[in-house]
Amino acid sequence: MTEMIGKLKEDALPGHESKLEPKPEWQPRYPGSGRLEGKVAIVTGGDSGIGRAVAALYAREGADIAIAYLLEDDDAAETKRIVEAEGRRAIAIRADLGSREACEQVVRETMDAFGRIDILVNNAGEQHPDKDITDITEEQLKRTFQTNIFAMFYLVQAARPHLKAGAAIINCTSVTMYQGSKELLDYSATKGAITAFTWSLSENLVGEGIRVNAVAPGPIWTPLNPCGGASPEKLEDFGKNTPMGRPGQPNEVAPSFLFLACEDASYMSGQVLHPNGGIIVNG
Repeated sequence: MTEMIGKLKEDALPGHESKLEPKPEWQPRYPGSGRLEGKVAIVTGGDSGIGRAVAALYAREGADIAIAYLLEDDDAAETKRIVEAEGRRAIAIRADLGSREACEQVVRETMDAFGRIDILVNNAGEQHPDKDITDITEEQLKRTFQTNIFAMFYLVQAARPHLKAGAAIINCTSVTMYQGSKELLDYSATKGAITAFTWSLSENLVGEGIRVNAVAPGPIWTPLNPCGGASPEKLEDFGKNTPMGRPGQPNEVAPSFLFLACEDASYMSGQVLHPNGGIIVNG
């Protein structure tokens, strides 16, 4: 898995938020109310984009955060600073989550630092646009599935012994699971797998008092698309085809992750929330 980094044509992914203009909006929009007081959350892909917004909002609501990220040390350091500015503790863990060993490392370092895990946010993902299915290499196909879905299995397996009744797992799926995407065949396929994984894992764990839900964002302004995750043609009109006529911001998605993590959602499991700019989907 590690050997693959840099070999793909989109080796800039997931990209540096620090270099992106305009900057994504990650700032929480309201004061905290202690909904995650004393909790510990792992947020994968927590260095930028949706992950940063989730980490910032969770910290404002009282949680300590383990930030798992791939390569962007500067972005991870900034997210750590953001969490600490909210008065919470944070650690940043550099790990390629496509390997079981890396996922075990993330859980081990989180337990060493905080002694517990209450929330697991499986947010990290990657995408590579291809106009023709024959352009998708075996290497790319394997890596997309390793990062987007295998990592979720590995992280849940590693975290499971530490998750007690009341814990929450929130997976990031996508509107592409419901609509499809002609340029993101492998990515969309993984998002379908993530949604089915969410439903099935909920059935598996709900009896243990562990809730499993998902969030399916629409087009959101994060480093992923402008740093190689979308074709130049798609970027020109990114988000304009939503009913709201614009892409969303990470801090418009983070509240869905907060709701599913806290007691407000105590009677919800196996569900998917859709912050997508008004796109009507079935499910």
